[in-house]
Amino acid sequence: MGQQQARYSVVVVEDDEPTRARLARVVDSHPQLQMMASAGSCEDARAVLAGAPPDVLLTDLDLPDGSGLELIRLVRARGARTQSMVITVFGDEQHVVAAIEAGALGYLLKDATAESIGRSILELIGGGSPMSPPVARYLLQRFATSPRPEHVPAAETSGAVDLSPREREVLSYIVKGFSYAEIARLLELSTHTVATHVRRIYGKLEVHSRGEAVYEALATGLVKMDP
Repeated sequence: MGQQQARYSVVVVEDDEPTRARLARVVDSHPQLQMMASAGSCEDARAVLAGAPPDVLLTDLDLPDGSGLELIRLVRARGARTQSMVITVFGDEQHVVAAIEAGALGYLLKDATAESIGRSILELIGGGSPMSPPVARYLLQRFATSPRPEHVPAAETSGAVDLSPREREVLSYIVKGFSYAEIARLLELSTHTVATHVRRIYGKLEVHSRGEAVYEALATGLVKMDP
């Protein structure tokens, strides 16, 4: 008999019942995912998250009694293994940046197909930062056109963080959304070595998540990407 694939638990938070049911079906139908619970409000979600932490929190932002950002901050503050991904109709600057700052590692728009949602959840678990194409394009354009802060000299913004050449290489792949396994394969390293580099990068950047690392790398010019 073949070895059974690992299944990853997901909590879905969405106030619209048909949409919540659709997302639950997407998770349930995927052989590597399992629904832990679903909730239609922040209150219900907090009760669910008070128990055993899921592998993934998939949450809407606009909830009847608050914001999904509160839930993302909650799991992050608890230091749980849970990784958070937003699924929403909002793709504007305010919502995208706020979600990344809160600790979201992925950002999908609700017009995503069932196949792409399942694939994105697995990519998130694998160390990636899945984003709907319009959101990813917006972020790249935003950072490509953002001027440097006038009060910080260019030399300081790019040289304030002392990363080794290998750490810069790893960081550039993180910004591009590669998983640890993919980075290890590209650089001919072990995933353990890549994880060690990432921990050092996070320490030097003074960040705690992939989303924050991407934000700092682009905002300070440590990594440059074509628009």
